[in-house]
Amino acid sequence: MTLIYRKIARRVPDLSLKLRQARLYETEDAYVKRIFFTSLYLSFGLLFVGFFFVQSPWVFVAFPLVFPFAFLYFLNYVDFKIQKVVNGINQEIIFAGRFLIIELESGVPMYVTFKNLAKNYDIIGKYFAEIIEKVDLGTTMEDALNEAIVLTPSPNFRKMLWQLLNSMKTGSDVTNALNVVIDQIVREQQIEVKEYGRKLNPLAMFYMMAAIIIPSLGTTMLVVLATFIGFQISLVILFVLTGMIAFVQFMFLSIIKTIRPPMEL
Repeated sequence: MTLIYRKIARRVPDLSLKLRQARLYETEDAYVKRIFFTSLYLSFGLLFVGFFFVQSPWVFVAFPLVFPFAFLYFLNYVDFKIQKVVNGINQEIIFAGRFLIIELESGVPMYVTFKNLAKNYDIIGKYFAEIIEKVDLGTTMEDALNEAIVLTPSPNFRKMLWQLLNSMKTGSDVTNALNVVIDQIVREQQIEVKEYGRKLNPLAMFYMMAAIIIPSLGTTMLVVLATFIGFQISLVILFVLTGMIAFVQFMFLSIIKTIRPPMEL
């Protein structure tokens, strides 16, 4: 099985780098193995739930369809984790960037500034804490910054680190360049907020129709029609309808959360 895990891991582009960027400290083989068993347990769990409602062993015939779908879905977990890290960085980058500029303009050494950043910011602070730790162990500041540039999945944070690295190599003043980068990030986030507002209005209308009005009226009509035609609505049907409505609600909330700009509005 280890050979199979290794072959699957090789087919995922840049899996090793993605795991480090997602801050998942495990090997490629261990990651694929974990995803394999997670998908296996989930598939059997869903089939047992289906068996509880259908009361037929034929439901387990769907295992060859459910398991590959679950495995391919969870195999992209590292990408979701990376996006979560990017969102967290983008929430802090403007404040951390301005904090960095103020510290450097005040004459605070870059090493001490990185320490202060590590103490005051939860997500971005982890990268600066790792830089400080590597410098304390004998790595040069330039090499530590280079490694942080490779490991960060956020393009905006990478730009900021590039400016710090270039200033160290050339000896130039980094504050002006950082101000330009921060202003650009602010403008980009303002554009994202406006686009979010435009997307939210039609989504809210669609949510009202598909998740509130149609389920409530549809359930009422179903009960009325069942009364006239003498059809008995079992508890299983009500549970299925409740599950479908809950699923629609969850999907809408997930979509809204996904398109929300990664910043404090």
